[in-house]
Amino acid sequence: MKRSSILATACAALFLNGCAPASKSPSFPDTLAVGERPESITKGFDGDYFVTVMGAKEPGDAHIARIHEGAVSIFSSGMDEPKGIAFDGAYLYATDLRRVWKIDADGRKSEFATEKDFPVAIRYLNDAAIAPDGKALYVTDLGANDKMFGPDGFWPLDSEEAKNIPVIGRVFKIDLASGKAEIALDTNPLMPCPNGVGFGKDGQMLVGAFFRGNLLEAHGDHLHVVADGLRGADAVEQDSQGNYYVSSWKFAKVWKIDGQSKEVTVLIEGLQSAADFYFNEAEGFLLLPDMLAGTITRVDL
Repeated sequence: MKRSSILATACAALFLNGCAPASKSPSFPDTLAVGERPESITKGFDGDYFVTVMGAKEPGDAHIARIHEGAVSIFSSGMDEPKGIAFDGAYLYATDLRRVWKIDADGRKSEFATEKDFPVAIRYLNDAAIAPDGKALYVTDLGANDKMFGPDGFWPLDSEEAKNIPVIGRVFKIDLASGKAEIALDTNPLMPCPNGVGFGKDGQMLVGAFFRGNLLEAHGDHLHVVADGLRGADAVEQDSQGNYYVSSWKFAKVWKIDGQSKEVTVLIEGLQSAADFYFNEAEGFLLLPDMLAGTITRVDL
């Protein structure tokens, strides 16, 4: 999940007073086909949308797609399995297994961070988000992604298989100036396999624990469980009123969690999958990749 929200760009400075209305984005169709296995979407250069398209799991067959006024084109290619994507106003950043790409306005990519830049071994980089101060990129390492599923889906949380999943997932902070990474959130049983990362209205880090289904807030080194039971948690966002939004890749739905009561409601369900959405509070919608269908769906809030 990146800091896909418009709150990280045009509205970042307006959190205390709520987001001011922004200029209207070009109309987005209800559903748009974008390629094989889209995972994450953000707004980037010239106000266009950019999507990581993972392809057919062949080395080098994945790319980033650009959506301009409803037309889809290949923007940057030659990737393996890009997942999270984020935009800092000057470059796009995309995670790709054990490296992070930096992509300029012409689609030229370069390696921004590789395994040697991380302080510990990494397994499977996933989501990406720009820090509220714009100086760092946060990325999740899903950890033991190959240990979460049995023949019928997720292992039950009380099963021996679940208890034996290695707790090796982390969140890293990568300095945008140097490309060097440090541990932002170390391993924790509450998030053995962290997927989504984002930032709340007060600048606090949000994490979606994919396997356990926890929506977490980080306050220093302390992790607070905002809500649980959200298995398959992917994208995580918070609006200016304190409400949270979480997608579930596995169960193909998006939840809204009331910031006060913590009541959970379903915004959309019935898709094939629900991956890392772009959240636009100012205009009242989110754009949701359906990885298995190969589409982006607009969901009005």
